Amino acid sequence: MSDTTPKNLQLAEDKTAANLPAANLFMHQADGGRMADNIMHFARVLRKAGLPVGPGKTLDAIEAICAVGLGTREDFYWTLHAVFVHRRDQREIFDQAFHVFWRNPNFLEKMMQMMLPSFKTDDMVQENLRDNMSPRVAEAMKGEKPPPILPDLDDMGEEVQLDASMTFSRQEVLSTKDFEKMTNAELAEAKQVMSQLTLPIGEVMTRRYKRSHLNKKVDMRSTLRASSRRGGDMIWLRHKTPRTLPPPLVVLCDISGSMEKYSRMFLHFLHSLTNDRDRVHSFLFGTQLNNITRHLRYKDPDEAIAKIGENVKDWSGGTRIGQSLHEFNKFWGRRVLGQGAWVLLITDGLDRQGAEGVETEIERLHKSCRRLVWLNPLLRYNEYAPKTKGAQALIKHVDDFRPIHNLESLSQLAKALADDHVMDHKAMVQWRQKALSEQD
Repeated sequence: MSDTTPKNLQLAEDKTAANLPAANLFMHQADGGRMADNIMHFARVLRKAGLPVGPGKTLDAIEAICAVGLGTREDFYWTLHAVFVHRRDQREIFDQAFHVFWRNPNFLEKMMQMMLPSFKTDDMVQENLRDNMSPRVAEAMKGEKPPPILPDLDDMGEEVQLDASMTFSRQEVLSTKDFEKMTNAELAEAKQVMSQLTLPIGEVMTRRYKRSHLNKKVDMRSTLRASSRRGGDMIWLRHKTPRTLPPPLVVLCDISGSMEKYSRMFLHFLHSLTNDRDRVHSFLFGTQLNNITRHLRYKDPDEAIAKIGENVKDWSGGTRIGQSLHEFNKFWGRRVLGQGAWVLLITDGLDRQGAEGVETEIERLHKSCRRLVWLNPLLRYNEYAPKTKGAQALIKHVDDFRPIHNLESLSQLAKALADDHVMDHKAMVQWRQKALSEQD
């Protein structure tokens, strides 16, 4: 058995706390205090919430607190932050877990509201507090807090019946839940569902022909060749029809800080697409363009994602949409955009360079492909408007504009591409008018 299983990690932490009597002495108490034990339990909460925390980091945190000492709450926060947080997407999880675990009254109030049974109410404040708290932190804290005390229904002398009619199944709830709101268990289940999804894009005709029994077009070359084999006395007409193939699929996915949660989930969908059909070309871009097509050829999705993580160095950084599109058009466009290719552009339109060169490059890309579909997770908000310069430049040169934030949006995308359907022309005109009004 591997030494990195959760059980072994917990045993290692228990031994660590037991073998560090000096670490508990900075409380200046006769019994040594319980600070080292509390830091160990806090590390377990972070690990359950998804942060890569093990016994080594727990030891580092205890040593850091011993070195810095217990001063203000802010010093204590930033000392643990320096040890446990190494990526931008870990900050929110650490911040919420810290304030809940170390008894911040405001966060405790939010947590108590989250842990109470959820009833339908008109109190929108309570709903907003529940939505703002990370489900992964709530799930992690359940293991460190005693369960709520509820009355024993058997002693009440009444039979409680629950009417479950007109309710949603687990699959339906999961399909409509935002990727950013999912717990670790739900994310794993969503990845399993995405591995079964496909994009059945309709086939297109090519310039090549194949033999056909339908009397549509005579294949003179095949006819003369067959006639010559029979001495030329008899001429048997051979026919042909255009060969059809699924068009190439090109995916350009944004991996900046604002898109990281969605792009990591979409990578699992790209893995299933790459292993399900031919001619799928995948690119990631943040501050630079990365071709990850060959990494997605691995049969094991975890191995494929690990290879991508080793070779892509600009995760959670800024976004240079114009420069990335320019690099794609210059070095990859002619290689992968032949035979009526479809292009899926996955980005929120936020550009650190003020959309410099975006409109020129997106126009060139649009002219080089058969369909250009923009997938934007910000469309999950009903009041979304293309206010940024990058979004205003992109909206002018796309054939379709769709959300990409949950499993339902992926299913709708698959249906739209299967029917060779693009967004209604009137809807695209409205989006472009919105962009023009925002410019004014």
